[in-house]
Amino acid sequence: MKLYIKNMVCSRCKMVVKSIFDSMKIDTLSIELGVVELENDIQENQKTELLSTLRKFGFDLINDKKSRTIEKIKTLIINLVHHNKNDLKINLSDYLSQQLNQDYNTLSILFSEIENSTIEKYFIHQKIEKVKELLIYDELTLTEIAYLLNYSSVSYLSNQFKKITGFPPTYFKQLKDKKRKQIEDL
Repeated sequence: MKLYIKNMVCSRCKMVVKSIFDSMKIDTLSIELGVVELENDIQENQKTELLSTLRKFGFDLINDKKSRTIEKIKTLIINLVHHNKNDLKINLSDYLSQQLNQDYNTLSILFSEIENSTIEKYFIHQKIEKVKELLIYDELTLTEIAYLLNYSSVSYLSNQFKKITGFPPTYFKQLKDKKRKQIEDL
């Protein structure tokens, strides 16, 4: 049995979800971002308790196919931007189509219908959050960040950053109260 879980976006999320299943003594075969495969089916009362516990930690169970597809798209984009920097050079539409074995137009229409935003905007917001993170760490120059996130130029990155946040990256770097968002809130 597979359970699809919303807001699993990082390795720490996987650890939290694993500890929830372990504490409830529910045997798992595998835990990946957004998906937990169970050894056995669980009973309805266990599922209710599991849902309650998951929600305490900001997770949720996904039941319908459309929501699962949206969550898979988000998880793939988050992985692409935040964990697989070398893969950012590939075409996003091709990447999603290959990973989900679906036509990109179908995915795009579904995403826009459910999320009231485009896949591209979601991707850009993820990249901007990664830029914010890297600016806060202050280990890379803006040029290095632009290259790392596959921007064609520093000015393109700066323009996109300003369009999304309202101010240029250099100003953001000087702010005391850094305005970063949680990945799952994007």
